[in-house]
Amino acid sequence: MTAYAAERAHLEASRAALRRMREETEALDLTDVGGNEVSNKLVADLIQERIAALADFRDAPLFFGRIDGRFADAPDVSTGTAPVEVAADPSRPVESFWIGRRHVHDHLGDPMVVDWRAPVSRSFYRATRTDPRGVELRRRFGWEGGRLTAFEDEHLADVGEQDAASAILAAEIERPRVGPMRDIVATIQPEQDEIVRADLGRTVCVQGAPGTGKTAVGLHRVAWLLYAHRERLARSGTLVVGPNRSFLGYIQQVLPALGEVEVGQTTVEDLVAHVPIKAVDDDEAGRIKGDARMAEILRRAVWSGVRAPEESLLVVRGSRRWRVPAYEVEEIVDALRARDVRYGAARDMLRQRLAHAVLVQMERAGESPDDRVQDAVARSRPVRAMADAVWPAVDPAKLVLRLLSDAEFLAACAHGLLSAEEQAVIRWAKPPRGVGSAKWTVADAVLVDETADLVARTPSLGHVVVDEAQDLSAMQCRAIGRRCSTGSATVLGDIAQGTTPWAAADWATTLRHLGRADARFEELTRGFRVPREILDFASRLLPHIAPGLAPASSVREAPGSLVVQAVRPQAVDIEIVARVRELLAVEGSVGLIAADSAIPGLAAALDTAELPYRHLGFGDGDDARLNLVPASLAKGLEFDHIAVAEPAAIAEAELRGLRRLYVVLTRAVSTLVVVHSRPLPTELADTATD
Repeated sequence: MTAYAAERAHLEASRAALRRMREETEALDLTDVGGNEVSNKLVADLIQERIAALADFRDAPLFFGRIDGRFADAPDVSTGTAPVEVAADPSRPVESFWIGRRHVHDHLGDPMVVDWRAPVSRSFYRATRTDPRGVELRRRFGWEGGRLTAFEDEHLADVGEQDAASAILAAEIERPRVGPMRDIVATIQPEQDEIVRADLGRTVCVQGAPGTGKTAVGLHRVAWLLYAHRERLARSGTLVVGPNRSFLGYIQQVLPALGEVEVGQTTVEDLVAHVPIKAVDDDEAGRIKGDARMAEILRRAVWSGVRAPEESLLVVRGSRRWRVPAYEVEEIVDALRARDVRYGAARDMLRQRLAHAVLVQMERAGESPDDRVQDAVARSRPVRAMADAVWPAVDPAKLVLRLLSDAEFLAACAHGLLSAEEQAVIRWAKPPRGVGSAKWTVADAVLVDETADLVARTPSLGHVVVDEAQDLSAMQCRAIGRRCSTGSATVLGDIAQGTTPWAAADWATTLRHLGRADARFEELTRGFRVPREILDFASRLLPHIAPGLAPASSVREAPGSLVVQAVRPQAVDIEIVARVRELLAVEGSVGLIAADSAIPGLAAALDTAELPYRHLGFGDGDDARLNLVPASLAKGLEFDHIAVAEPAAIAEAELRGLRRLYVVLTRAVSTLVVVHSRPLPTELADTATD
């Protein structure tokens, strides 16, 4: 049997084994195994998750690589501890491991496909001739859908040879991608693998230039952490936070394809959905509301209601009357304030402390009250009334409503922090009648979230991935940081792509607001998807938008991938539609990107040309290859071919328009066509080539 035939036979045997694993799981009879309805439901859910994880995607390869070598025994990871690297062991016989997206074993339990996250798989990604890590042969497989079509061998034991570029690896990286983002398990590079397998206990911040795969690295890191720390993270939970719903739609299939179906995905807006969002702040109001100073203002506002008692506490039980003097109540209040606990927790403590003061008097009078008596006193009307008077309950939304509506209250809480002019910018000109009628913005919702945490602690998850983090305000960072206060995070972004008025100038500040100042910092500068010609064109903007960053390099050269065409003003829509037709004739996804204000006109032009398209942000035309993308939604997305209309309009549309333009120009994987009638921004003009 030839090597090719043997590999195809192993593929069919592996698929049969996976099918058997799924059928065995489906056949499990676990009726009433939990002993009660809740436990039975939990077991049933776990079984369904297991069945979903064993799905065989016939159009995707079951394995993509193989390593032959001499390895020490792989450590057991069933305890939930992080797996250590498998060491080379020259004394052992040569073993073969097929590397794939999930583990598959035969009827005896022997592995037929090893999960890409397993310790031995690390050698597949990192082995070189100078550091073979026990690997003697590395084989990469070529696929067409789910069909194995080729393989390519590297003999790492041949130390005299030079590492050669992999044609299969290059083809997989450059393969057109229609539809949502795919996983990159077959193409993970050593520097990416180092980040993916970073320890759970450490937050990692990744500064990644366009095309370096930072988003994919973050998603694969979640998948690896769930493999290495399954039990721990199953209890505490994991979450991916993206910049908008279009982005989440783009990445939503990556983790399920890796067998992970329980990772939450959300936006900052949905994360802090305490109030309905009905309005949008202007840039200055959004900048001030997102400033870290607002945290102290809200803290002052929450605690401003605590006051000294105006009279003594009088509790009547039976025929006896017990009085706690006002000065003693004040001492209890002051002591609780000094404890630095959450407002709501301290308020609960207050009732118990007041009840205890009454019990002390009872004991002095010869009575023997127990805990039940103290609880009854704490629930009594006089104690509850005193607690409400000196430590009133706080409704977070109502408090923020008052802060943004009441000029005197805002001035008192913001004294020494915001100027009168800044206060006027964030104060509502016409105070709403109530929480339901207020025109809340996303920044307002973040303030409500901060206030809610001052009242009661926000539950923490085990791990949070936050993408496009350079665009987060300080208050948004605090909201995300609260969700991983006892866990860790993977922070992804690119300072050069910061487009919001409050975008980060450096990672140190962002990490401090996230509560992760000690995060491990990694920088990815080697691009794999975006051709060098396109990156060089877009990188002309870097000295103007992020002078401290080095331009990204690319492993790909694609002559002809960049076209910049000047046309008459009346011909922009006609020419852009013609260019889109040409791009649609080539395999791959197509994005048409323009300034938000130009999108309606382009939509009309596409309708007239009878070209079906999906309008990002509106959800229509979901099956279309062509995507009509407002520039404000382009961040984080990727298309094989992109047509950009009027770069000058994109640059002028907002305060950080050049950064937005940089984002737009770096979304293309194969082709970038720029059509303009107005002069290009001067930062790009000297590189234009028609």
